[in-house]
Amino acid sequence: MKEISGGGPTDIIWEITYACPLRCTHCYSESGRRPSRHLKGERLLELTDALIALRPRNVVLAGGEPLVVNGVLDVARRFTDAGVRAALYTSGWNIDRAKAEAILTTFQRVAVSLDGTTPEVHNRIRGRDRSFDRAMNALRFLDEASRELTARGVAHGTFGIDCSVMRSNLHQLDEFCTRIAPLFPAMRTLVFGLTVPGGLASREEFAEHELLDDEQVARLTSRERTRHLRSLAPAGLSVMVDDNMRLLMRPDDLAANGVPPVLQVEPDGDVRAMSSYLGTVANVLRDAPEAIWERVAARCADPFVVEALGGVRTMRDWAAAARRLDLRFGTPSDRARIAARTAADLPARLRARS
Repeated sequence: MKEISGGGPTDIIWEITYACPLRCTHCYSESGRRPSRHLKGERLLELTDALIALRPRNVVLAGGEPLVVNGVLDVARRFTDAGVRAALYTSGWNIDRAKAEAILTTFQRVAVSLDGTTPEVHNRIRGRDRSFDRAMNALRFLDEASRELTARGVAHGTFGIDCSVMRSNLHQLDEFCTRIAPLFPAMRTLVFGLTVPGGLASREEFAEHELLDDEQVARLTSRERTRHLRSLAPAGLSVMVDDNMRLLMRPDDLAANGVPPVLQVEPDGDVRAMSSYLGTVANVLRDAPEAIWERVAARCADPFVVEALGGVRTMRDWAAAARRLDLRFGTPSDRARIAARTAADLPARLRARS
């Protein structure tokens, strides 16, 4: 396994909490269904400083819902003061007008998750009534705050929409560009990210009914489709389609290019060796950076991992491989949670619209 350039992460994804008001059908971290594990007070800032010591260029605060963590803005300011660019991924559930301004003046980038252009689609994917209205209100507050801050000459970050694309919302992508995006003139990004089989999205039922098939993936990620979406969007809005295939972490790619310089950190500082799959190998608060990277590289090169991922050819193959890896490397509590998953987690009303 090749060494990582620079000997450390360029990017850190910190799932700062597993607490969440939503119950998304595809949740990679199963947030809201497990202990939150987030740190508090000085312990939270201690982990922040430990991450800064790794000298990343960028950090993403995700979850769960990061905004339920007391002190999350203090954490972001600490990163920014240290020269680390901070981004926030949020459901928008608890953003009001005042919080919108505070967020924009603290984070360099804010992404609000919106998985449907109608309450019917978004709410059933997100598992909570009113989640569509909450997300739209958050976008409205961010838009208002962004325009007012610009008028006052106050430097601030940008905001946008991140949509997890699956069969239930595939038919609505044009509407994101023509009907939703024009509502928020200050919005700068609209990202359509392919839902991949991690966490709850690796279930057999989800793979069968919601993951895009290979033909749908090819159409979605084609240059023609991206050009079409961009042609529908307001001028000045960056529209991107992300296939998220880097999250597969193919053995051949890792052998050729080395472990990607992205560190996936759980709420209490545990480091996941491979971001899409369960299995931690170190803790930022306890282990030296060199030891962390050695263990990450060793896990990626583990023969079981190489065998499981080397044969992946389709989305359903990927889902099956993810389930094998999670069972092999997950903790006893992880395996108990996996065993408790049932088809009831995928309501009949969520069956695909092909």
